[in-house]
Amino acid sequence: MQRASKTELRKFLGAFSPEIARVALRARAFVLEEAPLAHELVSDVRDTVVMRYSFTERPDDAFCRIAVNAESVDLGLVHDHVRIEQLDDLRQPRVGRLLRAAMKERKIGRKEGA
Repeated sequence: MQRASKTELRKFLGAFSPEIARVALRARAFVLEEAPLAHELVSDVRDTVVMRYSFTERPDDAFCRIAVNAESVDLGLVHDHVRIEQLDDLRQPRVGRLLRAAMKERKIGRKEGA
C-alpha cells in the first residue's frame, strides 16, 4: 500500500492556512480510518493538492479524493462531493455512509470488471 508520510503532506499543505491544513489532515484520517488498506496518491496541481484513495494503485480506481485549495477542503466520492468547512462536518453520519457506499461500489465494480 502506497501512502504519503505526514511530513510530505504537511509540506504540500504548507501553502494553505493552518485551519485548511488541519481540516485536510483530519479528512485524510477519516478516509484512512474507514479504508486502512487503501492506496493514497497525492498530487499538487496548480493551487490544489489532491489526495486520491483506491484499493489498487491505479488513480482511475479511486473511490474518493480530497481536494484542498486555499478556500476549502472537498471530499469527492464516486457520485457525490461534500464540502468540509469544519471538523464537525466529518462527524455527520451521512459523510461516513457516502464514503462506505463509494468504497463498496469501487470494490464491486473492480471485481466484476477485472
